Amino acid sequence: MALKIARRGTVPPFIVMDVMRAAAEREATGADTLHLEVGQPSTGLPRKAAERVAELLGSGAPLGYTVALGLPDLREKIAGHYRAAHGAAVDPRRIVATMGSSAGFILAFLSAFDAGDRVGVTRPGYPAYRHILKALGIEPVAIPVGPDTRFQPTAEVLEALDGPPLDGLIVTSPSNPTGTVMPPEELKRVVQWCDAHKVRLISDEIYHGITFGMAAETVAEIAPDAIVVNSFSKYFCMTGWRLGWLVVPEDMVRPIECLAQNLFISPPTLSQHAGIAVFDCAEELEANVRRYARNREVLLDGLPGAGFDRLAPADGAFYLYADVAHRTNDSLTFCKRMLAETGVAATPGVDFDEAEGDRYVRFSFAGSTEDMERAVAALKQWRP
Repeated sequence: MALKIARRGTVPPFIVMDVMRAAAEREATGADTLHLEVGQPSTGLPRKAAERVAELLGSGAPLGYTVALGLPDLREKIAGHYRAAHGAAVDPRRIVATMGSSAGFILAFLSAFDAGDRVGVTRPGYPAYRHILKALGIEPVAIPVGPDTRFQPTAEVLEALDGPPLDGLIVTSPSNPTGTVMPPEELKRVVQWCDAHKVRLISDEIYHGITFGMAAETVAEIAPDAIVVNSFSKYFCMTGWRLGWLVVPEDMVRPIECLAQNLFISPPTLSQHAGIAVFDCAEELEANVRRYARNREVLLDGLPGAGFDRLAPADGAFYLYADVAHRTNDSLTFCKRMLAETGVAATPGVDFDEAEGDRYVRFSFAGSTEDMERAVAALKQWRP
């Protein structure tokens, strides 16, 4: 007898993970496979942080639970990072260490919104926003954005929204999947719009540190009622270590602490110690960003010659978002064929945009420069 499966567990798949699995299966057969699908650094934990981890493991320390908000030294280090990177004074007592940004979003959504609340999410945008919101009984409200606003929301776009008022808004700068950065003046206008309309702003800043000529501003200091989500997964090259953080208003610290105690107990202890050490690895981390910049140029120079000539501005992160409407109206099948016939794995736009994603493909340039060059060469030979 089949028993009930809760509706909250029937959210759509995260398609990039399906692509990643298909690419891994192809790779296991010995077939040449180039990973431009997944948004994670191809480098490991920076050396000094790895040495600290080895020291702790060798010491036999128990590495038990920490307090739910995270190690005090880690929270102090994160506060110091805001001073150094942004000139922002963030009280470490407002910082919450989390089990990756994914757990951070769950804590943020649970603490800020009730079931039935309405939260604006850009389309295209990171699919887990809307899937987590739906699983929690919160209504994601699609906000279409496109080339005219550089795939970012503006105060004018928000003012023109139809329907009941929003309770929350998620902004991402640099963006996934487009890589676009919100100019500082536009970000301030969005913050002001949220303040005027009593909308809780959630700022996803997990790609901060990875920008190319246009710095990404944090809302941690300019919007005291906002929630900032960040992660050690991207700039800090700690994807599998599952460590992130929140910056939250003072009155939300205790509610989030109680939720974290019950849902997660604490972030991984070893990962927190690695996170403390990784802030002393700036030289290695900046070298990675320079490699991303080279990879970006390889794709920007080469993809147009392979028929991918309609690209969103790639200000940051490690993505290019290509309009492929002149080649297909089915990006899912298009990406399956691309993988099978060229060995290049990329993510179909339907992962990020349920309405118009059939005409887009996302390429990640987080891998090696050699892989980017090989991918361009393979795609130039492809005749779908």
